[in-house]
Amino acid sequence: MMFRPSHQLWVTIVATDTALDPISREIWDMKYRFKSPDGSAIDQTIDDTWARVAKALAAPEKAKVRTRWEKAFAEVMSGYKFLPAGRIIAGAGTNRSVTLFNCFVMGTIEDDMGAIFNGLREAALTMQQGGGIGHDFSTLRPKGAPVRGVGADASGPLSFMDVWDAMCRTIMSAGSRRGAMMATMRCDHPDIEDFITAKHEAQRLRMFNLSVLVTDPFMAAVKADGDWPLVFGGTVFKTVRARDLWNRIMQATYAYAEPGVIFIDRINSRNNLSYCETIHATNPCGEQPLPPYGACLLGSINLASLVTTPFSDAAHLDMEELVRITGIAVRMLDNVVDVSNYPLEAQAAEARAKRRIGLGVTGLANALAMCGLRYGSEDAAAAAKIWMQAIERAAYLASSGLAAEKGSFPLFDAEEYPASGHVRDLDDDVRGAIRENGIRNALLTSIAPTGTISLFAGNVSSGVEPVFSLNYNRKVLQPDGSHRIEQVEDYALRAFRALRGDEADLPDALVTTADLSPHDHLVMQAALQGHVDSSISKTVNCPENISFEDFGNVYMEAWELGLKGCTTYRPNDITGSVLSEALADEGAEAQAALPLEAPAAPVGQTEAGIVYMRQPLDRDPVLPGFTYKLKWGDSDHAIYITLNDIIENDRRRPFEIFINSKNMEHYAWTVALTRMISAVFRRGGDVSFVVEELKAVFDPRGGHWMEGKYVPSLLAAIGGVIEKHMLATGFLKNVENLSAADPASVDAKRLAVGDDAGPAGPQCPKCNEFSLVFQEGCATCMSCGYSKCG
Repeated sequence: MMFRPSHQLWVTIVATDTALDPISREIWDMKYRFKSPDGSAIDQTIDDTWARVAKALAAPEKAKVRTRWEKAFAEVMSGYKFLPAGRIIAGAGTNRSVTLFNCFVMGTIEDDMGAIFNGLREAALTMQQGGGIGHDFSTLRPKGAPVRGVGADASGPLSFMDVWDAMCRTIMSAGSRRGAMMATMRCDHPDIEDFITAKHEAQRLRMFNLSVLVTDPFMAAVKADGDWPLVFGGTVFKTVRARDLWNRIMQATYAYAEPGVIFIDRINSRNNLSYCETIHATNPCGEQPLPPYGACLLGSINLASLVTTPFSDAAHLDMEELVRITGIAVRMLDNVVDVSNYPLEAQAAEARAKRRIGLGVTGLANALAMCGLRYGSEDAAAAAKIWMQAIERAAYLASSGLAAEKGSFPLFDAEEYPASGHVRDLDDDVRGAIRENGIRNALLTSIAPTGTISLFAGNVSSGVEPVFSLNYNRKVLQPDGSHRIEQVEDYALRAFRALRGDEADLPDALVTTADLSPHDHLVMQAALQGHVDSSISKTVNCPENISFEDFGNVYMEAWELGLKGCTTYRPNDITGSVLSEALADEGAEAQAALPLEAPAAPVGQTEAGIVYMRQPLDRDPVLPGFTYKLKWGDSDHAIYITLNDIIENDRRRPFEIFINSKNMEHYAWTVALTRMISAVFRRGGDVSFVVEELKAVFDPRGGHWMEGKYVPSLLAAIGGVIEKHMLATGFLKNVENLSAADPASVDAKRLAVGDDAGPAGPQCPKCNEFSLVFQEGCATCMSCGYSKCG
């Protein structure tokens, strides 16, 4: 008879295995482990991290019960049962000046120059503390509209979005990653057509996600094939066919994966706070529609950790445990409102007035598979609905209980709230509790991207997404410059093999993204949305060969199923084959033609054509190279940039750089720059980060437009020349028109794929592996855990 461990024993087995899992340890050490400024570890173990976070979040509790709640908080995090968002794990209890909120929607941008740049300032301050931001640019007058009093025409909202984009490139989010931004525009704004196609221009608005705010009247006009006026300030600037505009949105996202679609009227009608706020924007990944200065506070229950007797006929989710964890998680997240820093006082006031939280799930696909349910099937959708409904009910009851103990959120209206938005559909017992006690948190549920914390939890499936790959290889860079290869297995696959052995046939329920249709994705999202009062961050992955008509039907089905928005991804020659699982031998990447004879290889270590040097390379007497002419701004004299290369292992790589000009204004720093960059080049390794660092430099005096793109500084222009050279010579081996600062969102054609198994896509800007996947409206690296959104 096969041994089937009890639920508690199973959790212990998996938790112990996860604690030793290499990728979990590396994610913890890199992103969540508390360290002193000199890099020495303060958190010695993962349990120390849980204890630190628990103590910080228990601080608002009354002294006589504080220790009790501190222990309860630590317990639900141990074993990865409840995972607060990464900002909370990294920041709570560290005394660092960072926010524990993931994202914000910024204040309304008034149509006034002073207000616009005050908004830019507030955005920069918010991103400096680690918050991603959302902005609605619909409030700015369209391009060409008159500006009274100055005798000029408006440059339009997209021109100001370029300024935001340049600002974002200069801000390091919490010192470790660049900030993420969402830009929205209403479907009736006169500049909506330019907004839809803005990212067709190489490198424009690469720090933004874009979404169109689609209204109910617009969808009605699309279905009726009616006219649609583009209006600003009561003036109709243009009239278009609604269906033509809809098709332009579809064509853009079919080819470029953007813009997304947000059904904004549905969001507002379903909002619990519709009586006191109006929403025009979301956070960068879309799971939190928020009012001006609204904040996004997130945490996820790991459903995969709650499956009893997995992969058996008796497998099921422990509902009693799910309800218990939900109640504790609500209290934890509510306390974050009180202990967090806020970049702006307006954000603090908004958060405290409504005490929004976003409790969601991760590991859904794994939990379904462990219960024998195929993702996308009717049975799986029904189970997911039951699980989310249980979380919703427990969360609202817990928050009502907190209101009885600590008071309702300040803007609670005893008459309006129970009859508003999502609350109208809650069962009588929950609404009765709200009428009796009030409620502590205005909104409670949201399903967010969990790419990094899911890797941290042992590579459980991310959020509500299906499993991308059951196993894959990742390269781990060693201190001496060499790599080791380690295999990363999906959590559910590892659980199955632990129970049945490596030779057992995999169950039919262990499916991946490649096995699913777009309809399967939508069915799962719709099953959950009915019990989520905010929204869900999810990507509907579409096959490359899907017809344009079928692709458009995905969005129409999303509308008809009652979703609040829709984001898709279709791999193609423009966006890059993010979702391809084609295999390739290491070192088989396509390279630029090398007509020159390669010199003898120097002493060092090689990996896939990249040489890591313990000593700088010696210079050969003759090197191949190119000289590029750069014109900058109003200067009368061009700048000439020469890049020389060496050839190692049949791969051309940069060795040195020279910059010359008759203009002596920049002589000192150009000499210093060329010496430093050349020194970096001569040490070997993947030096493409030089491009990212230079392109991120922002000149406070302003940049210039070059070839239709805004370049924020002369140094950024030089970085662009180096990038062009690296691409032309094949050193950057993955895409055309790559921006190293954000390869997840460029217009790209992939030239090579990754390791011997697993994901192959655009190159990660952190670890340089071809491991970026597009899920949850966000780019995430399955190799190192980098996430554009979190």
